[in-house]
Amino acid sequence: MKTPPSFSFELFPPRTPEAHAKLPATIAQLAAVRPDYFSITHGAGGSDQDGTYETLLAVVEHSGAEAAPHLTCVGSTRANVAAQLVRYREAGVKRIVALRGDLPATAMSAAAPGEFHYANELVSFIRKEHGDAFKIEVAAYPEMHPQTAKPSEDFEHFRHKVEAGADAALTQLFYNADAYFDFMERCEKAGIKIPIVPGIMPITSYANTMRFCSGCGADLPRWVRLRLEELQDDKPALHEFGLSVVTRLSKTLLSNGAPGLHFYTINQAGPTLRLWENLRLGVSP
Repeated sequence: MKTPPSFSFELFPPRTPEAHAKLPATIAQLAAVRPDYFSITHGAGGSDQDGTYETLLAVVEHSGAEAAPHLTCVGSTRANVAAQLVRYREAGVKRIVALRGDLPATAMSAAAPGEFHYANELVSFIRKEHGDAFKIEVAAYPEMHPQTAKPSEDFEHFRHKVEAGADAALTQLFYNADAYFDFMERCEKAGIKIPIVPGIMPITSYANTMRFCSGCGADLPRWVRLRLEELQDDKPALHEFGLSVVTRLSKTLLSNGAPGLHFYTINQAGPTLRLWENLRLGVSP
């Protein structure tokens, strides 16, 4: 029997009093469509651990849904990671998104500081310490991690995470469906069978979309970039165009076998819920 697609939302710990005040309403709005879970990001260099934990508790309080904290290892120690895992397990967490994490701004090279250097080491550590107590999800980069030298090297990093015990993967955002399908073909040839869920980010701003794509190495198709650039002073028109682009992308992915979608909400319910409605998710045909 085919497993139903999974749908999840990503939040980040709010950084201002105003954002803290808005978060419960955002969680409640998103929870109303009954996602499978919420993931909560970690700061660069493993910063803001308490913020991740507090946001996790807010998700549980205001939605009742499962919460999956991001756990990063760069710049950290085994003792520190072990303590975080115990804290999450005591809080009832059953799912972890295991990542190397972004290098701190002070890092002078791509070499990750700390006792862990790669995400596969973190996955192995979680498995060693807690067995199957956590479902472990890792990151996948259909268009290659921006700090990797070549696609084959990046794919090997991903394979190592799977071999270390990852249960599933969430991709970095992308706007080119062929990149995802090519990545899935490579996984099939390599015998990788875990679910790999596309990461989807709504388009609501020309500047922000360009910044996100530049930061993670995602390709924004030229025709989309040119249209967004032209529409950047007409917000309603830009929102409608962005919605149509991401709706088409999401439909293409789901109709061609993607096991679900993971929405990067940027702590805004509206854009993601409009996309949700366009896709008629949770609505019987």
